[in-house]
Amino acid sequence: QVHLEESGGGLVQAGGSLRLSCAASGRTFSSYVLGWFRQAPGKEREFVALIDRSGADTYVNSVKGRFTISRDAAKNTVYLQMNNLKPEDTAVYYCATGSAWSIHASTYGPWGQGTQVTVSS
Repeated sequence: QVHLEESGGGLVQAGGSLRLSCAASGRTFSSYVLGWFRQAPGKEREFVALIDRSGADTYVNSVKGRFTISRDAAKNTVYLQMNNLKPEDTAVYYCATGSAWSIHASTYGPWGQGTQVTVSS
């Protein structure tokens, strides 16, 4: 079983940057797909980005060119670099492991506890 813990969230002004980290403990996740999702109040959990063990990645259209996902297998950590943040990026951000290339939250687990990102206008 992999335990995930996100960090790096906070309050930032529009146009600013944050880097989220997701550290894994327990069983190594080098063989997994790793995903970032987000959930705003009153909305469903939304796919943001994923990366597979080869380093291939994909993003939701709304963050392309602004967010970058990366992984450090030696540190068992996945990152989400978020630049040019917008108020609509405000949400709780979660990381999760998946067994297949998928943008659907139902195919991922376990999940971290989430980290709050708030972007002020």
